[in-house]
Amino acid sequence: MAVVFQKTKGLTDVPFHYCPGCTHGIVHRLVAEVMEELGVLDKAIGVAPVGCAVFAYEYFNCDMQEAAHGRAPAVATGIKRVHPDRVVFTYQGDGDLAAIGTAETVHAAARGENITVVFINNAIYGMTGGQMAPTSLIGQETLTTPYGRKPGNNGYPVKMCEMLSTLDGASYIERVSVYDVKHVLQAKKAIKNAFTAQINKKGFSMIEVLSSCPTNWGLSPNEALKWIKDKMEPYYPLGVYKNTLEEVKQNG
Repeated sequence: MAVVFQKTKGLTDVPFHYCPGCTHGIVHRLVAEVMEELGVLDKAIGVAPVGCAVFAYEYFNCDMQEAAHGRAPAVATGIKRVHPDRVVFTYQGDGDLAAIGTAETVHAAARGENITVVFINNAIYGMTGGQMAPTSLIGQETLTTPYGRKPGNNGYPVKMCEMLSTLDGASYIERVSVYDVKHVLQAKKAIKNAFTAQINKKGFSMIEVLSSCPTNWGLSPNEALKWIKDKMEPYYPLGVYKNTLEEVKQNG
């Protein structure tokens, strides 16, 4: 009998710990598939964050390193500089990357560190119980903004793709989502482009994935996917924000 579908070799057999409806699992699979298809599993090194994905080292079937909260890009920088032949990536949530780790993220991009960052934006702190994140939307109710996020008190949401795309060291920056099959396939293509940019030594690459958190949003899994499309996507438009690979092709 012909095999038409099977689990990627990029994932271990350890069951995910994520809540029902959480899209971390989808993104894990996409990253794992991309590494397998690019043939880099045996030389990939991932850096796990502090947050809901803290146990990522149990799921990816490649070498993994745990980092202190927010420090994944700094750890990845050290690994890549010692092992420039390895494919090094971080997998981080919005609290890890865009709050405590903002400096590490911005300066890794500014330096043009040849690493790939997978950024999960679910607009809330998931692991610690649903507090406001840097990416929480205006008016969004969270544990620490029970009456909705207000710019005067809480500032505005941070748009990481828009900010990092202005830096000369950034090579590939794209925002995607995973709320339906079409967008899952687009997300996989984006992740592959980001890894390809690193393999081609183009510098810093990041894929931002708009993701769901049904538990802390207080929604069902289906409602949470719709919330990404209806609420998050208008504020965080999908698309390629920087692509030096394409620029080189056009200029060549």
